Amino acid sequence: MAQQEFAPGLFIQGIASPLTLHDFKLIAFDMDSTLINIECIDEIADAAGRKAEVSAITEAAMRGEITDFKDSLRKRVALLKGVPQEALDNVFTKRLRLNPGAKELVDTCKQHGMKVLLVSGGFTFFADRVGHMLNIDFTRSNVLQIADGHLTGRLVDQPWGDICDGAEKRKKLLETCAELGISPKQSIAMGDGANDLLMMGVAGLSVAYHAKPKVREQAMVSIQKGGLDRLLEIVKPKPSAKLGK
Repeated sequence: MAQQEFAPGLFIQGIASPLTLHDFKLIAFDMDSTLINIECIDEIADAAGRKAEVSAITEAAMRGEITDFKDSLRKRVALLKGVPQEALDNVFTKRLRLNPGAKELVDTCKQHGMKVLLVSGGFTFFADRVGHMLNIDFTRSNVLQIADGHLTGRLVDQPWGDICDGAEKRKKLLETCAELGISPKQSIAMGDGANDLLMMGVAGLSVAYHAKPKVREQAMVSIQKGGLDRLLEIVKPKPSAKLGK
């Protein structure tokens, strides 16, 4: 199915626009390079002098060239061994920024009664803070193991299972829909990399944000210019609702 340019830098396929926010009850976001401007693991690696090495693996995984995300993440985390915990604080305070339109989109969705889910193959250290910044309802991500103030190069096992990869993102989206008593077709999933495709595939609306080619090709909406809030050009809020500033 061919994509159509709905507006400059905004493409759609397989949907009849406009939709409304009242068609949906949940919106799920990837974090790194979707809600925020960086890949956190690459910036942490910079403190270890290994950014180029880690970034190359990240990029290949995002493009879908590495099919085993868990293995790729373990390899990257192992390269972070010995990085001091304060490097994480520096990444958060000095490098991490919300992407344009993130707050506007989240605020508008919440004003329309929607719940918000953040699911990340990244790390709880950042996901929890971003979740707090945006008043996000649910989060799932990976936990870096820290001992004596330094990263050990390992991840902490979680009660819900293994690493949060593409399959876990899909599982968390479906679990959240079940918890809310809604159909997955009442959810929106937004991401930029190959490990977002499984959750995007079960959502009622899939949205690619400045995404890798493989993701753009499969998404119902592809935002290639502008901020996250460009989704509101496709999924219309109520005219009477005040958009977040």
